[in-house]
This record gives sequence, C-alpha cells and structure tokens, in this order.
Amino acid sequence: MRFVSFKEAGTAEPRLGFIVGDRVVDLAAGIQATAGMEDGVACPADMTGFIEAAASLIPAARVLAALAGRDDLRDAVSRPLAETELLAPIPRPRKNVFCVGRNYAAHAAEGARAQGREVVVPSIPEFFTKPPTAVTGPESTVPLDPAVTEKFDYEVELGVVIGATGKNIPRERAMEHVFGFTIVNDFSARDLQRSHGQWFKGKALDRSCALGPWIVHKDDLPNFADLRITLRVNGETRQDSRTSNMVHDVPAIIESLSRGLTLEPGDIIATGTPEGVGYAMDPPRFLRSGDVVEAEIERIGVLRNRIG
Repeated sequence: MRFVSFKEAGTAEPRLGFIVGDRVVDLAAGIQATAGMEDGVACPADMTGFIEAAASLIPAARVLAALAGRDDLRDAVSRPLAETELLAPIPRPRKNVFCVGRNYAAHAAEGARAQGREVVVPSIPEFFTKPPTAVTGPESTVPLDPAVTEKFDYEVELGVVIGATGKNIPRERAMEHVFGFTIVNDFSARDLQRSHGQWFKGKALDRSCALGPWIVHKDDLPNFADLRITLRVNGETRQDSRTSNMVHDVPAIIESLSRGLTLEPGDIIATGTPEGVGYAMDPPRFLRSGDVVEAEIERIGVLRNRIG
C-alpha cells in the first residue's frame, strides 16, 4: 500500500490517505463511511500517529481499499490522484531526518576526486541530520537563494521510515522496526558544506529535504535491497544505480544508528546517494532556478521538484 498526506482545499491540516489505482482514498472519510464495519477504529491526526497505530489501521485500510470502488462509496471516500495536492508523507517530522553519508562506493570515489583527496569508503555508517524545517513535498518548489549558495546540488536516496520503537537493534531484527520506504532528495549547498567544515549547515536549508510522493509499506516492497535508483535534471539522467550498491545496507544502518539511540515511529533515515552528483562532474554542474529535478526509485515512484 502507498500511504500519503494530502491537502484539502480550504483546510490547513494535512489529511491522510492511500492510493488505490488512480485515486486517493481519504482515510478519515472512509472510516466514517464504514464505521459500522470497522468498530473501534479512529483516524489519527497525522502520519506518525498512523504509523504508531498501524497494527489496527492497516487492516482497516485494506478493507477500505476493497470498498472504495463501490458506486455508493467511491465519491464519498476518494478523489482523483491527478487533482490532489500531495504533501511530504510526514510533513513535519518530530525529529531531524537521519542521513547516511558516502554510502555508495562510486559516490565516495567521485567526491574524493573532485576534492583532490584520497578515496575513503567508510567502514561504518557516517551519520548527519537535516532539520524538520528542511522537509518539503512532491511537486513543491525548492528555494534557491544566490545570496546563500551558488553551488546547490541534488542527491536521490532511498528513505526508510521507522515503524516500531527500538534501541540497540541487531541487524537480523532490523526490518521488524521498519514501516516502509519513500524517496528522499537531499538537496545540498556544497559551498556551505565546505566553508563550515562539516555537512549539517549545507544540508539544512529550508525546504532542502524533499520527501515522497508517498510511503510504500514494507510488505509491498520486499526487494528494497535491489531497486534501480535514478535522478534526472530537466530530463537528463544524472544518477543511475541500484540500492544493492550501498556500502552499508538498511539492516546495518539501523543496527549502527540504534546503538544507544532510540529510534521511534515516524523517524526517517536517508540511506545515501549514488554517483552522478553535480559537484563531482567536470566541470561541475549545479542547479539553477527553473530546473526540474526528478528523483525516481523503482517500484516506489517519482519525486519531482522545481528549483525556485
């Protein structure tokens, strides 16, 4: 199943739903319409609340998915996807987004060459974060202020959404703590990264962490470890790899990150980007206002943003 947060005209609060065919089923409207069939099921306030209550809500969503095509329910509980404004699946995470650096060997090598450094592939995952204020959704405009950065770059990444609280999680149990997967575009100000001597500032600009277009439940993505992952700028393919090329796979990342650090439902982990980033090209090719960036992962979808 593909779970979304979306905006309804005239309302400020995100609504929750899931995709069935070419329509978005409104979870709250569906639960209300089928209250007699799903006694005791209530719609949570946000996606994190949904993830926390997934054990009861996913079965309810599957019932709604089967009912959404009925003539007497279709218009009451769903709307066309093409006419729906999707938001980031988790529009305002409760914590910073966890990110993994240099997790594809070819990307680590291209970065080292561009900076004239020795190639080093990390022996353990390297972590940094992006703040909640960096999060933005599909089809949104990502701001580019030339007074702030002149070297704005892209990074397509597989995003992991945590579903169950855990600490000191062994890799063999890591997937028990995963809810699903999404796409992350880790937009990065390379000049700020270099001038500040660390990654956070250059990774933390407002609306520089695009998420979406939805969360695919893990049951529907059993081959997450070997998916094609690509990125296009104005239709030109810049990044093209597979998640199987990660240096540290998803279970290893979760094991390492959770050592002494509690992971909670709704936490997001961006698992690193493959080769093909703009700063490592010869000459470098950075993003400009008006560029359209499409991050795509097989069996998840396309996350599209315009640079403003």
